[in-house]
Amino acid sequence: MSDKKNRTNLERRDLLRGLATVPVAGVFLVNLWRKMSREKVKKANLLSDLIKNKTAPAAVKSISNSRHLNIGIIGYGGRGSHLIRGAGFATKGWTETASENARKNKLNKQFETFMSQEDLNCSLVGVCDVFDINAELGINASQNDMRPGSKPKVTATRFQHYKDLLANDDIDAVIIATPDHWHSRISIDAAKAGKHVYCEKGMTRTFDEAIDVYDAVKKTGITFQLGHQNRQVEANEKAREIVQQGLLGPINLVEITTNRNSPWGAWVWGIHPKGNEKTIDWETFQEPSPNKIPFGDEALKRFFRWRCWYDYGTGLSGDLFSHDFDAMNQIMDLGIPKYASSTGGVYFYKDGRDVPDVWNATFEYPDKDLTLLYSASLSSNNARGNRIMGHDATMQMGGQSGGGSIHGFAVTADSESTQYKDRLKSGIINPDYPIFTYSPGSKEIDGVTSATSRYFANKGLLYTYRAGKRVDPTHLHIKDWLDSIRDGSMPKCNIDVAFHEAVACAMATESYFTGRRIEWDPVNRKLI
Repeated sequence: MSDKKNRTNLERRDLLRGLATVPVAGVFLVNLWRKMSREKVKKANLLSDLIKNKTAPAAVKSISNSRHLNIGIIGYGGRGSHLIRGAGFATKGWTETASENARKNKLNKQFETFMSQEDLNCSLVGVCDVFDINAELGINASQNDMRPGSKPKVTATRFQHYKDLLANDDIDAVIIATPDHWHSRISIDAAKAGKHVYCEKGMTRTFDEAIDVYDAVKKTGITFQLGHQNRQVEANEKAREIVQQGLLGPINLVEITTNRNSPWGAWVWGIHPKGNEKTIDWETFQEPSPNKIPFGDEALKRFFRWRCWYDYGTGLSGDLFSHDFDAMNQIMDLGIPKYASSTGGVYFYKDGRDVPDVWNATFEYPDKDLTLLYSASLSSNNARGNRIMGHDATMQMGGQSGGGSIHGFAVTADSESTQYKDRLKSGIINPDYPIFTYSPGSKEIDGVTSATSRYFANKGLLYTYRAGKRVDPTHLHIKDWLDSIRDGSMPKCNIDVAFHEAVACAMATESYFTGRRIEWDPVNRKLI
């Protein structure tokens, strides 16, 4: 080996001497050669001891021979339909449109991703929605033969009220995708009925409801999964490895952000032309709401744009901040903050909403010497991404980081780093450039075109990769829940970590309402 190395060095010196004799071009080529060699050395010296665990996330395992499960969906709206697609059921209209879009645009992988996902060996047997049109779509999805794996074993039954669905002994588990003000009541009743629960985020509308859901799940022992599909994103798993290895050094500040700038992104959703007093059970919809209004134009607006009002939703806190908080909790094991405070207002969308469209929150972790900042605007697309800032390096996730393709990240050394001091001094590390970047999967946008869709894609909420294969993280999250039901394990966003999210969001919302800092009392489980 030493003779071979000596020969290589001699050949390299001979080549450099030869190039140096060529006027102008030779000087350029010599410098280029030396630059490439330096970069190769830098990379070898850096990455060989930075990332110790280089294993990729495991490919999706098959459960086709496992126990068959019957599921029900409560709330088959926009998010509910996506969750049911994750389980393997889509309406005929959706599959026809998705397949046609794929035919017209080869970069659009939505139909291919759906059809190639694993058959989760479950049946959609129950659908409940207070809007007749949505309920009919849910039934349609259960009947569609175009799906991953085998044809549907049964078709779903429409239930007028969720309690009737829970009373059906054939149903093993339920997906709850109603507006937030129904989450706690249905989750608790489902747990008492012995049904396993997948509940869409935010977990609850209020703090007291979060306590009640937590206690009900713990008492009954059902398998609970909160709908943070980002738990399945492989970039978060790689980011966790880097943080756990201490490569960022002591971390004292984390910044997470939301930027959206479209009516749809601000929840100004269309009012369905068939929405009326006959097709919508308005009284049932608003039953848990603290403020009741009669059915009319205002009720229609609130029904289809419910996220704009605290009567039904949790605002930027439970809807958008919760995604990024849960991702950071996954990466850093943050837990519930000691203190939270927030400010904001309705500054752009003067449409009668009471949920802020600009909102900022601060979360303090004195025991971790850490502050987490959240900043959101629904009237600017100036993507800022998320940053984990350590003494030795910063991890920039998404935004304007140069961190590569969709939902990747970049790690850049700090110029005053202690850990990398020698490498900075020798020039092996340049603080102006990333020392590590992570870009899972393809560089293509895969047919994601709208600004809001790109926002979700950059957060890793539309798709991720497993063994080089594009996969919908919602599908992986549903699979994780069903696997856990079958083998008795804990799903990735189980009740314990879901409780962290629920309390953190409730603290920030309470601060906005009261105009003061909120403290978490873990002994008495109270907000002070």
